[in-house]
Amino acid sequence: MSTPLRVATYAYEHTEALLDGRVPIEGVSATFESAPLVSDIFRRTIEGRYDVSEYGLTYFLRTFDLQDSPFLALPIFPNRNFRHSSVFVNTSAGIEKPQDLAGKTIGEFAMFGHDLGVWMKGIFSDEYGLTPDQSRWVIGGTDHPIPAFDWLPQPVPEGVDVRHTAGDETLGAMLESGEIDALISVDVPQALLNGSTKIARLFPDYETVERDYYRRTGIFPQMHIVAVPREMATETDLLKSIYRAFCKAKEVVQEKYRQGALKQHMGVVTPWFSKHFEENRTLLGEDWWPYGLDANRKAVDTFLRYHYEQGLSKRLLTSEDIFVPALLDT
Repeated sequence: MSTPLRVATYAYEHTEALLDGRVPIEGVSATFESAPLVSDIFRRTIEGRYDVSEYGLTYFLRTFDLQDSPFLALPIFPNRNFRHSSVFVNTSAGIEKPQDLAGKTIGEFAMFGHDLGVWMKGIFSDEYGLTPDQSRWVIGGTDHPIPAFDWLPQPVPEGVDVRHTAGDETLGAMLESGEIDALISVDVPQALLNGSTKIARLFPDYETVERDYYRRTGIFPQMHIVAVPREMATETDLLKSIYRAFCKAKEVVQEKYRQGALKQHMGVVTPWFSKHFEENRTLLGEDWWPYGLDANRKAVDTFLRYHYEQGLSKRLLTSEDIFVPALLDT
């Protein structure tokens, strides 16, 4: 008899084979759900609407400070990105390097310490000596106003100046007008895409910077994990089946790209994709988007340290604290 499960994930190319049924979860009768905004999945997760769900790493970690932490994670990372490309500045603010952000007002998408923000604040601290208390912070939506995410804990460390946008304010417009000096955002400001000269990236040659970061650190930053209710942690066979299915769905896409290289990816609409693919394969390896704890432990532990240092976790968590025991050896 199969186990009925409600499963939620964003519609990435590497989860598509799960959503459309090409890759089943062995022993499971799965009902899949997605959403146009991945944060809606996160909110529904904390409301208890799913049995298995993609969850932002900081959203997940904040629940560990609740009296009864409801979730544990599977070492599946459906969303990961190099994020130096996601720091934007007003071109009149005199910001040429990360250290210049000291004393400036920085916008941050969604909340103080969203996944991207945790990574970049940590990198700024480790590599440039810039800590969050040296700047002022404004939280909101990039091109559309968003309310404060009051459905999860919102810790702000002592000594850090943080406020939320008011009314119909948007961070993109505030950046272009100079009301804020910089912005850390998962969304590229529409004004920049429209050709505004008042907004630029802090790292104009971000690909070179991000590739160098990976060569030096071996870290490909994870943004999201897959969460399950803590009471499922003892269901070893079920958890391993879920893990294998996510791995297989990802492998379907990776193998498509490997086979596509034989024909110079003639089925891909992006010019010069084959060259880009080969560069990535050379740098990142044959499994360039790895799941499992072994290949990701350094990155996960780095994020856990950043989360604690930035006052978002009350204690320094470890990988053993947050992942289900059945998959610690993956």
